[in-house]
Order: sequence, then structure tokens, then C-alpha cells
Amino acid sequence: MGGAVELSGPDLKVGVALADLEQDKPFTGHADGEAVILVRKGEEVFAIGAQCTHYGGPLAEGLVVGDTIRCPWHHACFSLRTAEVLRPPALLDVARWMVEVRDSNVRVTQKVEAETTSRNVQPTDVHAVVIIGAGAAGNAAAETMRRDGFVGTITIIDVDAEAPYDRPNLSKDYLAGNAQPDWIPLHPQSYYEELRIALVLGHRVISIDTEARRVLLDDGSVHVYDRLLLATGSSPVKLSPPSDDGAIPIHYLRSFADSRSIIEAAEGNKRAVVLGASFIGLEVAASLRARNVEVHVVAPEDRPLGRVLGPELSDFVRKLHEEKGVIFHLGRKLASLQKDGVTLDNGERLDADFVVAGVGVQPNVGLAEQAGISVEKGVLVDEFFETSAPGVFAAGDIARYVDPRTQQRIRIEHWVAAERQGQHTARTMIGARHAFDAVPFFWSAHYDVTIAYVGHAEKWTSIEILGDIGAKDCEVRYRDGETTLAVATIFRDRESLEAEVTMEHETRTALEKL
Repeated sequence: MGGAVELSGPDLKVGVALADLEQDKPFTGHADGEAVILVRKGEEVFAIGAQCTHYGGPLAEGLVVGDTIRCPWHHACFSLRTAEVLRPPALLDVARWMVEVRDSNVRVTQKVEAETTSRNVQPTDVHAVVIIGAGAAGNAAAETMRRDGFVGTITIIDVDAEAPYDRPNLSKDYLAGNAQPDWIPLHPQSYYEELRIALVLGHRVISIDTEARRVLLDDGSVHVYDRLLLATGSSPVKLSPPSDDGAIPIHYLRSFADSRSIIEAAEGNKRAVVLGASFIGLEVAASLRARNVEVHVVAPEDRPLGRVLGPELSDFVRKLHEEKGVIFHLGRKLASLQKDGVTLDNGERLDADFVVAGVGVQPNVGLAEQAGISVEKGVLVDEFFETSAPGVFAAGDIARYVDPRTQQRIRIEHWVAAERQGQHTARTMIGARHAFDAVPFFWSAHYDVTIAYVGHAEKWTSIEILGDIGAKDCEVRYRDGETTLAVATIFRDRESLEAEVTMEHETRTALEKL
């Protein structure tokens, strides 16, 4: 997705002086027409591809941690030693080159395959894994099990006939018209065939028998499992306002088909009302403005995203959208729909051709509840993401787990978090027993501004602002006393990565104390 990269720096096949390489600082060059970075660790030097395999982020601007490097854009992690991807959102390895150090000169030689560290996991009691849900968590879990050497059967079941695909893009570049449809699938069908991952798509799971370890589908077929992963995600909250006959439609955004439907509406019309000033709602607003659609945002709160970002950053986001022509109607709710617009709860009429609602989601816990699995504002899981039913795990939007840093149960509704939970749970299902320690991360794009957010803060006692929010150069820290719960940044990618590393250390310390 990153496209072609303009080559810069020296030809690394010719070589550079070892003295030119600073410890733990990526050095940019090229070899055989490809961008390459060198990283010096002590007297060792590693050479890997310069682009993250997620969206093409520049690894030269990333953060070296141990013998790994993290992408500055969305915090994917790669091994410098083997070039394998270690952590989502990237799913594929980067390229790797052999390095020769001789007479204080460093040069790369031939390009070689990334060296996947297979753990050769062969659990004696796990031969069949069933995953319900082909979203971020489910897909990451299946890929991780194969990468780790699991040879048993893996079946992914999803009611969406088009999954697995890149859901974050649906409200961002794809909806804005900057990404092609073929960018959206995570992998071609052949990829899953090569990994022997069976995709059962377009079918709904009717019931789960946790005693017999069986899953029943709507076509009458039965899938038997040794381990089951519930990764059923969330569904948009639906509205049922009073409506005239033939009233304009309300669109929701969750699936690939939903995004296409909104694009079709935008192509034929030029006035839209967006209900909800959530991240999804505002990203939809930005994407529609990119298509020259007139956009009115209606939301009950006083500030867009105020509960998540605080007043200062919230006001910045509002101004950013207003400068692009978005009109806000805050403190207001939808009252009714008409053929040519909507009426708000104060009687105000807004002309519109279509409506998009982004007023929140609810976790899909119905299957778990029906199966007798403990549910409370999500599916309750332990530190290994196992549910109250032995052999049944949950990950992604539905999983409600204890945050080691705060000892509070949390449920995270973000793509990268779901992928990392899926990766962790996959290893747990096939034998590893390590408590989950990944720090939540998400990003939100608004025109030319991306907000990166590390950590989790449902409430805070103070906000510390470093830099200038108005100048689009800042770090915002959300604190509870002396503890930094979360950090939001704009164009300060390194600070975001450093905050993530700090929080990971604090999380591991908390787990050790437990």
C-alpha cells in the first residue's frame, strides 16, 4: 500500500564506513533498486527493507528497541536480526540482506528471505482450532498459529462473505477515494490456501456446545474444536427515529459493503448528515468532504471526542473539521427523518440526501451468552484471554480483561489492539502461558492530520500538553496523579513510540508484582 519509494542515501552494495553508523540509529541507503536501512548494534550490523509492510511507513524514522525496530506510523514491530514481523498491524515480513563488515567498511551482499523463528509448537491435546470471526483478532490468531509451527486444522468462520479485510481503511482512505478496492483484502485467497487456513465465509454460527466442543452453523454443518476463539467483534448501534414514507436512508459503517454503499450515496448526492462525533463519525465526515459532499455533524455532546481526548485536543479537532467546511450541531440529537432531510430535537431542519450514523457499537456477545459463558459488558477473560468455558478464548472488541497497570477491567475497540490480542491468544491456545502485556494503540486520520494514541484513559485527573496543538506539533499526556495513563501525539511519532515502550515496561512490572 505504500507505493514506490524514492531511493536516497548511498549504494549499500558499494558500502559505507562503519564509523558512519551510529548505535541504534537507522541509516538509510539502497541496494539493487530497493530502499534499505542499516542498524548497528554493538559490532553487528543488520540490513532490512526500509518500508513497513503495513502502509509503507518509513522504518528509518522508527525506534530501535533491543534487536527490533518499530514503525513510526502504526507501531508494527520487526526483528532486525531475522526481518520477520513480530507484532501487528504489519502482517508480512520485510526484506533482509546479508551484511559484510571488513576493514571498517560495511556493505550489503545478497538479498535473502526473512528468517521466521518457528517455535515448532506441537501441543498434544490440540488438533483442531475454530475461530469465529474473520476480523483483526481472528485473522491475526490464525496467521500466528501457522507462523509458530502449529500443524493442526484451523477454520475461520464469518458471516461476512468478503472477510478478512482492512477495516480501518473503510472510513479513511478508501471512503475518501484515495485507496483502491484491491487494497482492502488483507491477503489474496491463495495466501490462506498456502497456510492451510480454511475460510468458511457467508455463514452464521447458530450455537456453541462447550461440553461437546462443537459449533453449529446455519447450513447445518458442525465443526468440532479442541480450542475455540470467539472474535465476533462489534455491531453498530442502530437508530429507529420517526420517519416519513420514503425518508432518506441511514447508513452504518462496519463492513466493506457498508463503505461501498456510502461511496455510492456520495457519488449521487452532495448533502449528508453524520450522526455522532465519534472517531468513525468524524473520519466519515473528513472522507465525505474529500468527495466534496456538504457535511453536517450532529452529536449530543458539547465537544467532539471530548470524553476521549480532553477539551484542548477536542477543540483542535473541531476547528480542523470546520476549516474544511464541516458544520457542527452539538448538544443536539436526531428527532425524525424526511424525504429531503432531517429534523433535530430543537426543531431545526437540515437538508440532506443521506445520513451516516456513527453513534457507537455494541460487542457481539450473544453467542457467548447463549453458550453459558460469563458476560459482563463484554466477554470476561483471564490474563490469558481464556473465558469461563475451558478451551474457549475471546479476543478483540468483545474481550473484557484486567489492565495490569490499573487493575481495572477494560474492553478495547481498536484494530491494532484486536490484532495483538489475537496474536497473544493464538499462542496461548497452542501451549504458551504468558499474561497479556501489550499496550493499547490506535490512530485516527482527519484530513492531513493523524492522531496517534497510546494507552487507555477512561478518566484522568490532569492533562499535560507538550508542544503546540494549534501548530499540529504536540504530545498530550493524560494522567491519574503521577501515572501517565495515555499519550496522544500529532506529528510526534518518536514520542508516541517512546511512550509505548515506557508503558510496556510499567505493565510488565505490574504483572511481576501480581
